[in-house]
Amino acid sequence: MSAARPDVPPHFQTFLAFDYGLRRTGVAVGNRLMRTATPQRTIRAEGASRLNEAEARVREWQPDALVVGVPFHPDGASHENTARARKFARQLHGRLGLPVYEVDERYSTTEARSDGAADADAGAACVILEQFLRSIG
Repeated sequence: MSAARPDVPPHFQTFLAFDYGLRRTGVAVGNRLMRTATPQRTIRAEGASRLNEAEARVREWQPDALVVGVPFHPDGASHENTARARKFARQLHGRLGLPVYEVDERYSTTEARSDGAADADAGAACVILEQFLRSIG
């Protein structure tokens, strides 16, 4: 993953973030102005059901773009979940037609837990989204 600043149009203000997991996918919503994220109810579904739930959240929040956390090993190497999260990002883009930005999500769950998140998955989605919002200025 490149650490380069993502090219995000200035009129994109609202974002919905996903912390992809095999059984649970954390969700957060946030905006560019405040640069903060708010946890949402975690998606507890797999396969097509997960995509249906994600689509429902997009309809509810009407974001300008989506953000998906992509996991890597501590040394930056890819692993099985890296490919799964990227596939999920591609599926979201294909199904919803919204821009999808990927964010390196290493340690996001650990950070969410250390911050006292009641739901570590939604908390990790907040960490991912706030990292993204800081990166776009």
